[in-house]
Amino acid sequence: ANQAHKNVRRRSGEPYIIHPIEVAKIVVTEIGLGYKSICAALLHDVVEDTGYTVEDIRSLFGDKIASLVDGLTKIKTVLDNEDRKGNTMSTESMQAENFKRILLTLNDDVRVVLIKLADRLHNCRTIEFMPEHKRDKILSETMFIFIPLAHRLGLYGVKSEMENIWLKHKEPEDYKTITELINKDSANRSKDIDEFISPINDALTKMGLKFTVKKRIKTPYSIWYKMHTKNVPFEQIFDLYAVRIIFEPEKGKDTVQDERSQAYLIFAAITALYSENTSRRRDWISRPKNNGYEALHCTLMSHAGVWVEVQIRSKRMDDIAEKGIAAHWAYKKDGYISENDSEMDKWLAKVQEILLSKDVSALELLDIIHKDLVSSEIVVFTPKGEQKSILNGATALDFAYLIHTHIGNSAIAAKVNMKLVPLSQVLKPGDQVEVITAASAHPHMEWLQFVQTRNAKSHIIEYFRAQKDNISTRGEQIFDERIRLMGLKVSNGIIRKFLEYCQIRDVDELYFRVGLGILGPEQFRSIINEEKLSGSRNSKKFVINSDVADKIKYKMAPCCKPIPGDSVIGFFVGEDTIEVHKKTCEEAERLASKYGNRMVVPQWSSLEEDFPIRISLKGLDKIGLLSEISSFISKTLGINMRKLNLSTENGVFEGYIELRVKDKSILDNMVEGLKKIDGIEDVIRTDI
Repeated sequence: ANQAHKNVRRRSGEPYIIHPIEVAKIVVTEIGLGYKSICAALLHDVVEDTGYTVEDIRSLFGDKIASLVDGLTKIKTVLDNEDRKGNTMSTESMQAENFKRILLTLNDDVRVVLIKLADRLHNCRTIEFMPEHKRDKILSETMFIFIPLAHRLGLYGVKSEMENIWLKHKEPEDYKTITELINKDSANRSKDIDEFISPINDALTKMGLKFTVKKRIKTPYSIWYKMHTKNVPFEQIFDLYAVRIIFEPEKGKDTVQDERSQAYLIFAAITALYSENTSRRRDWISRPKNNGYEALHCTLMSHAGVWVEVQIRSKRMDDIAEKGIAAHWAYKKDGYISENDSEMDKWLAKVQEILLSKDVSALELLDIIHKDLVSSEIVVFTPKGEQKSILNGATALDFAYLIHTHIGNSAIAAKVNMKLVPLSQVLKPGDQVEVITAASAHPHMEWLQFVQTRNAKSHIIEYFRAQKDNISTRGEQIFDERIRLMGLKVSNGIIRKFLEYCQIRDVDELYFRVGLGILGPEQFRSIINEEKLSGSRNSKKFVINSDVADKIKYKMAPCCKPIPGDSVIGFFVGEDTIEVHKKTCEEAERLASKYGNRMVVPQWSSLEEDFPIRISLKGLDKIGLLSEISSFISKTLGINMRKLNLSTENGVFEGYIELRVKDKSILDNMVEGLKKIDGIEDVIRTDI
């Protein structure tokens, strides 16, 4: 590797060989892989960037290392968005199709993905040396693909570091503020946490346990995420501090069941010392997470009046929590078997099912995989009390197909907790579900509009393939009508675009999918808009020069409503229009992960236009508060309010103000001024 990268330097100025060495270190220390993975990490850029071939690697290091390097080379090619000359497929379609093939390595050899995660982590660590447009593309891919993947594979350390780097570069002011608050608060609370730990140490020592206790503070990203999604200030973050108890199983009592019994004994000992908030208890020992995570979490009130989360883990559980699937396999080889073995295998099988499905287009792949990675599951029960895990948001019909294809195909209704409900009923955790069937029943096309799982959808579609001719005829009529309503005429070019999107060649198959409702109005709009977004197939990037800059039109994305001063990125939608998003917008992350080469970094100019915003307020009610708020905004700042909505209950008020401002600096001044008004506790910008 050193010879191959000789005299080559990275953007940071350091020798290129430093990068593969750092990746190899991550592979060893943070993921826990073996020597073959270390070799592959050191060689991962050799084939792509030098004259060496995969066959050269094979002759020098053997088949397995060559296979790992080959997989890593393909991933790099795809994420760099390198289209092949002469290919009739659009860049985005090619990118998604290649990514689809590469993700199949999750089942062939997941080490390829684990090494790629290490590579991405080191690239994130040195991202400040990248140009801004490249930095935004890498960060968006990281948030949309690699962070959920790291989470699903149990690599919490890798996931957390990538999240913090994302926040540091996407919202630098928020990152700095939160980091300063953490440092200040932890300095004040350090003694309190030590005093909280001391009685626990004494109690566990008396029990004769071999253990360690570690302190943890919530990461900047997780604090920022909670503040923005829950609209709570830093002071109200409930689980800011955590204490982790890691114990070694007693000799002769080191089976999985023995470990769990000891964890519950530790739980009993510490809850005898401190009061517990039972609503915050999380038992992932009796029911491990799909990614293999096992621990018992409880939240206790310290004598200093601070809620502290306590995590109880065995050494094995802690290794799996920190190093994920690699540690999981290592313990499995040593004879440790638990329920999470089958759960991990089930998830890998589910991913392969999604990837191999003929009803999934390549361009839909990233969205589907992303949704699967970030989705959560709930536990429901059969009439006999058997536990079943199912996607959060799944319906009774999804449950029917989970039990058996025949049960799903013949379902007519369901009983949830002994009450008759329709098949579209959304299930909640702990529901007991009984499916009612009839011999004469059969699937209906409408079912595709409400089922949530890939399993249910694929079985329903398979049933209707026997009626393909009739459905295709109906689908052709629907297709023509929808294109007409969009102000267009059906042409070979439009049909070709739909075929390309679906990754199929048969027009009848296209009409079949339309007739079934697989391609609904939303997909039609997406495909037509994507034609605009993709622009010229041959163009590699957009360049805004002085001759065309004045002709460019900008529109603010309705999903995140940016205002001047926000950190933003833009995407071409047509030849002369750029849609502007906040950098932290979820839709922007999705677009950047798929259309990175269509992304630009627009700059705010001096505008006279006003932009709508909403400010949420919360605090203690007092006489004259409404007048004071109105006076500050209207008279002091000279801003006209469009709407003021406040409600009071038991002396606490909550509500919002809608108004228009010219830029973020005015908004920031207003937020700071409102915070100084006596009685106002929280002031947060929210979406309208």
